[in-house]
Amino acid sequence: MYSTETINRPAVYNRLLQKAEEINFSMPSDLHIGSLLKTLIASKPGGRFLELGTGIGLSLSWMIEGMDETSELITLDNDPKLTAIAEEFFGKDERVEIVCTNGSGWILDYNGKTFDLIFADAWPGKYSEFEEILKHLKKGGFYVIDDMTKQLNWPEGHEQKAAALEQFIENHPKLVVTKLDWSTGVMICVKR
Repeated sequence: MYSTETINRPAVYNRLLQKAEEINFSMPSDLHIGSLLKTLIASKPGGRFLELGTGIGLSLSWMIEGMDETSELITLDNDPKLTAIAEEFFGKDERVEIVCTNGSGWILDYNGKTFDLIFADAWPGKYSEFEEILKHLKKGGFYVIDDMTKQLNWPEGHEQKAAALEQFIENHPKLVVTKLDWSTGVMICVKR
């Protein structure tokens, strides 16, 4: 059996966890999804990546670990306190753009280059603006979501929304999908 104790964490990971405790941030990412994101991103040298839902930057730390020197990453969150913390930790990395904005509006307004991987860890781009976010994904690019198995912090009725999303994605004609009953419930999709 594999142990999370042996997972090689990003250098800033423990400091981010400490910061999460300080501000009572209750939605930290799972070590397994972080490790997976790092690996998927490493498969796309010189890639462009998008994270929807920066949070405190835990997943972001893993994504950056997978990037090479020519990769670029945009991460979005609508909470200025969280993006300020992310700026503290990652703001000097010229490959990373941290944006405090409404995700739905950003998705609808974005007209830049497409992405090699999109990690949707927020409502926009996952439960809303789904077709729009797929337009921003390259053919052959990864679309990754987690938190698809029931979580303790889910509000009433969210389990049905997650099940409907899973069914929708599984039957989407533009996606090849693998579901993993692992970590917090992961779907890895590739755009056709």
